[in-house]
Amino acid sequence: MFGKVLVANRGEIAVRIIRALREMNITSVAVYSEADRNAMHAELADEAVCIGPAKTLDSYANPIAILSAAMVTGCEAIHPGYGFLSERSDFAALCEDVGISFIGPSSYHIRSMGNKHNARVTMIEAGVPVIPGSDDLVLDIEEARQVAERIGYPLMIKAADGGGGKGMRRVDVPEELEDKFMQAQAETQAIYGNQHLYIEQIIQSAKHIEVQLLGDTHGNVIHLGERDCSLQRNNQKVIEFAPALSLAPETREGICKAAVRAAKAIEYTNAGTIEFLVDQAGNYYFMEMNTRLQVEHPVTEMITGVDLVQEQIRIASGEALSYRQEDIQFSGFAIECRLNAENPRANFMPSSGHINRCIMPAGGLGLRVETAAYSEYELPPFYDSMIGKIITHHDQREGAFQMMKRALYEVVVEGLETNVDLLDALIGNETVFADAFDTRWLESQFMPAWNAMLEAEEG
Repeated sequence: MFGKVLVANRGEIAVRIIRALREMNITSVAVYSEADRNAMHAELADEAVCIGPAKTLDSYANPIAILSAAMVTGCEAIHPGYGFLSERSDFAALCEDVGISFIGPSSYHIRSMGNKHNARVTMIEAGVPVIPGSDDLVLDIEEARQVAERIGYPLMIKAADGGGGKGMRRVDVPEELEDKFMQAQAETQAIYGNQHLYIEQIIQSAKHIEVQLLGDTHGNVIHLGERDCSLQRNNQKVIEFAPALSLAPETREGICKAAVRAAKAIEYTNAGTIEFLVDQAGNYYFMEMNTRLQVEHPVTEMITGVDLVQEQIRIASGEALSYRQEDIQFSGFAIECRLNAENPRANFMPSSGHINRCIMPAGGLGLRVETAAYSEYELPPFYDSMIGKIITHHDQREGAFQMMKRALYEVVVEGLETNVDLLDALIGNETVFADAFDTRWLESQFMPAWNAMLEAEEG
């Protein structure tokens, strides 16, 4: 087992990893930018190293700065968390070259599965259903028209190297195709340095379901069930649930077996997630694979009792999985709400600055809060707007919802705008409780009604 691990991240996920390391009696080293000198993760770690200016490319996303900090402090491994360098195959390869363990999959897996088109081809070869779409990269508008004519509308244009909604455009009618294709091409060039696009049919009224996987270096792969991530805005998840109650037992079994089959086919190691779209008939289609820990991993931990971060560390150190598939038992229902520093009333404009007072919900049986925010903290404007995650777990679904309502009521963040009112409205919404939403519902139905209500209250 490792003696010292560097945490190449910030915010709540860095705090989460540092706590896991302390519970495993492993020395932790935090890195921080000049804007994060007073950040919680830098205070909690056993050691902390400043790695550069506030700008992400000069600090948290700077491979040389991160590796230099690890080598100077004598770290044997690096945990990248999520975001920043977590899905950079070149960074994982650099770690391999200098003999520092990357707590995640190999650079090969990150590279091959990080390209969404390559991943799609790999899944087809593994016998996993994929969304109907282009057979190869679409290089120009004429090819795009040919694909669109074959698969029909609506469709989605996607960047092969994309994620988090980047390089994506929805096209509902033929008249939109050329403009949307050019927009996606330009954005993909600006972000990823190429124009590699592919096209997929949009599965109407779909659920976004993902399966959590763990694989070790001894050939063992297990799944830890699925999560429902269908409550989304602008292709970004807002609230997640586990398990996905919309799945019929045969669909659940099929989707989890397909995910394991795919991971075994590529000899995948460490934590990973395969994301699917599931239509109303129960048909499921591969979307993408995330070769890292997910933001929403706590809901899986709550219903399985498995610490995913600690398992990641054990796997990277060469140990076999602590669990067999038959050891995984599912209990109760879990919810995660993402608390963001943003103003939903002003088109979700990010908020930053001085937090005058910060009160997070009091803990208790079934309630978990992960945050790096605190009273008198100066939240930098340079990074992701998420300041915390609130997770509830209960034997009964209604109990998990009631606990979340109570928890959100207790949130106080003075000095910044947050999305807590939006989260509260969603948790109290009958459609959400009835599990009658799909990936488009929040934006197309809930938000217009909620905004109209706010305008009426203010007017």
